[in-house]
Amino acid sequence: MDFGLGKKSALVMGGSRGLGFAIASELAAEGASVAICGRDADRLNSAAGRIGAKGYAVDLSKPGEAGKLVQNVISDMGSLDVLVVNTGGPPPRKFADADEQDWRDAFEGLWMSSVGAIRSALPSMCDRGWGRIVVVTSIAAREPIANLALSNGFRAGLHGMVNTLSREYASRGITVNAILPGYTLTERLIEVGVDEAKISEQIPAARLGTPKEFAALATFLASDRASYITGQAIACDGGLLHSI
Repeated sequence: MDFGLGKKSALVMGGSRGLGFAIASELAAEGASVAICGRDADRLNSAAGRIGAKGYAVDLSKPGEAGKLVQNVISDMGSLDVLVVNTGGPPPRKFADADEQDWRDAFEGLWMSSVGAIRSALPSMCDRGWGRIVVVTSIAAREPIANLALSNGFRAGLHGMVNTLSREYASRGITVNAILPGYTLTERLIEVGVDEAKISEQIPAARLGTPKEFAALATFLASDRASYITGQAIACDGGLLHSI
């Protein structure tokens, strides 16, 4: 299936590993010109080389860096058609254990980096009359997860922003959607020693998802074929979420 991405440019934030790298790989395979970013320069360069992407070393948790990143990508690539907002999650915390600095750090790293990137991308998309913004959130945005007070709060807020933006920019050929990964077999899950069998028991599909499955959803939403889908929050979780 031709997704019509052969002449499009895309930026995948946090694209040097895990879900971000899987999405960048799929977009590149569809013929898009892809840029990725990450904090670890060595890992970033390795990942970019594997898929023919352009790498940008940046720490998205620093104020203003996300917006500068997008501006640099547009300057280098000439335009930006697809923006995949994918930022690392804040550390686990119960509300009582999260101090003011924890909230400020999560606000900058998760919320303001998303806002900054989107604000910088929209003018170029508006000029071209075409754009796709895909925001990677979490199932925690719909059904809060224990010990993730910071993520539960800010990711749910991102869904409100996604829906707001979709209404403001739909008439200009720009779609804005959120995608919610469930338990997916990434390097991070392996590193922390997650009990795959135990978690699989909770999932109706009886297994963890793969990054490639999640990337397929993101790539579809980034395509011409998804032009009438906007303002949505779509889970890729094997049926884990109970909410309608």
